[in-house]
Amino acid sequence: MKKLLLIGITGAVGAMTRVSIGEWIPLVSGFPIGTLFVNLVGTFLLCYVITGAFVKLNVIKEFQDIIAVGFLGSFTTFSALSMETILLIENGQGFLAISYITLSIIGGVSAGLFGNFLGRKLVRT
Repeated sequence: MKKLLLIGITGAVGAMTRVSIGEWIPLVSGFPIGTLFVNLVGTFLLCYVITGAFVKLNVIKEFQDIIAVGFLGSFTTFSALSMETILLIENGQGFLAISYITLSIIGGVSAGLFGNFLGRKLVRT
């Protein structure tokens, strides 16, 4: 029960952080840069902490879940990516919608690979 409560609290903090960053980084020509930024940074951090920091620091599973599922799980958001893509399409901005999806997927996998690489390097040091 305590673990679920802590995941809920860190999830709320992650969601508030995501919204704050989204408001801080404005739309540029209708392009949702804030969500893209949050998703790329969140993916990097998730891969980095799972493959590196948690291993190096020998972090207990419960704390890993609190950070990975709670904070980072609610910090990044596939639903916002989907909704913003739909809004771009509805507003006749098909090119931006395709660009957004492409940057999100390729950028996300690239950020994840980079985080994974750095995390594994951290473990080896």
